[in-house]
Amino acid sequence: MQAHQDAPRLSVPNPQESVARMKVERAGWAARAYARYDRASVLRIVRAVADAAYKSAQHYAEWTVRETGMGVVEHKRIKNENSAHPLVDFYEGMNLVDPRVDAERKMVEIPRGAGVVLALAPATNPVSTVIYKTIIALLGRNAIIFSPHPLAKACSFDAATRLEAAAVAAGAPAGLIQCIQEPTVPLVQSLMESPKVQVTLATGGNAMVRAAYSSGNPALGVGPGNAPVYVDPSADQTLAAKRIVDSKAFDNSVLCTNESVLISLDANRQNLERALRAAGGHICLEADVAKLRDWLFPDGHLNTSAIGKSAAWIAQQAGIRVAPATRVLVAPIERVGLEESLTREKLCPVLAMVSVASFERATGVAQQVLRMTGAGHSAAFHGEDPQRAMDFACAVQVYRVVVNAPCSQGAAGFATHLAPTFMIGTGYFGRSSVGENVGPQHLVHWTRLAWNSDSSVAFGDFSAVRARFDGHDANRPAASAPAIVMTAALPDAGMDRNLLRQLILQELRELTGGQS
Repeated sequence: MQAHQDAPRLSVPNPQESVARMKVERAGWAARAYARYDRASVLRIVRAVADAAYKSAQHYAEWTVRETGMGVVEHKRIKNENSAHPLVDFYEGMNLVDPRVDAERKMVEIPRGAGVVLALAPATNPVSTVIYKTIIALLGRNAIIFSPHPLAKACSFDAATRLEAAAVAAGAPAGLIQCIQEPTVPLVQSLMESPKVQVTLATGGNAMVRAAYSSGNPALGVGPGNAPVYVDPSADQTLAAKRIVDSKAFDNSVLCTNESVLISLDANRQNLERALRAAGGHICLEADVAKLRDWLFPDGHLNTSAIGKSAAWIAQQAGIRVAPATRVLVAPIERVGLEESLTREKLCPVLAMVSVASFERATGVAQQVLRMTGAGHSAAFHGEDPQRAMDFACAVQVYRVVVNAPCSQGAAGFATHLAPTFMIGTGYFGRSSVGENVGPQHLVHWTRLAWNSDSSVAFGDFSAVRARFDGHDANRPAASAPAIVMTAALPDAGMDRNLLRQLILQELRELTGGQS
């Protein structure tokens, strides 16, 4: 009897993990096939994906707000659209497919895509992130698998499925764009650690980003934002206030690039406050600031129900009377630092405001805000004094200083000439591996053929040498992964036959568009 009890029991693997591993196998096959496509084929596929994203921008904007309860439909539509054609237009001239020959340096450089990219998508910007990360992955000839936030899993999954269909119709191999349908923390952790995933694009909370960096695989992670914005007396106060309120109210402030703490000089404070009121800001009284602080940071932690909600809704919850048309709650404070919770990142249209005696003190306050959180991320400057703009940028530890533009859009490259992105690299200041706005170039490395630098050693003649491309005829059906791929990632033992059959049937349905 005891021997029978001690016998090993049948181990049934988690079906979601098994399906996820099969998706990784499919992605690996698709990436290897796609790596042989020429540039014309890549651009055709990317444009088809961008077109599908652009045409469905309104549909997914409505779905996202309905599913997550965050943000503004019209603003999410704009973000979805900006993640499509404008992103492709920005990078169209960047050739990440053809080898580069530098005869003077006697060097040939061959682009090599990462392969399988695991991409995390946040609840705050789910579909725009799916569109953006898909396009930068495809431009570098990579396959991509999304792990969406549980609060936005339905719209994210549907958007990835739509983009995959558009890519396949344009000639891409099936399995190039996939999404996990039921994400969990253990599942995401196992995918980040998978030896068949080459890199993780980590967008989300600090814990998830740190987990990506400690997974053992390469990761491109981004840190939290908490942008200080300084308004100099040399600025047009009306214009500066309008830009700040427009930025802070955009999509109810869910972009991590939004302004968090407004800094002015004492001598200019009243002018700026009048301009803020005219732009739709509500300047809170001292008693209202206390109510707002208590509701927004109970027990010192952000009340997550505020994320992506309107200023009027937040004011009602906090017990503050405001006009229905109020766009931003401006909370004057006396100090910044750990003891003042309103100087932390808020992801809602609440803007802390502090005034100081001098420009030098203003730069010190801005840096103090960033030391709390947001180092390496973004800051903003409004003014017409180039020397002060330079001094401000040199004083703060960030890699983006937006000048005379809304920071939400400007740092993300949609109101400036910075690269358009939904991944803000925070670099060494923010303990990130990249300090730029992340783009397709970060998902491609280069093999370099380097000739002997001695002038007596001849460099090869590459005038007739061509890279090996299979390309793809868009009029032919797209290739599908071999059937063996469906079972290659399944555990060797312990799987119930019925479960195995269900998983294979599910994979067949995905490969054939639901026709099996």
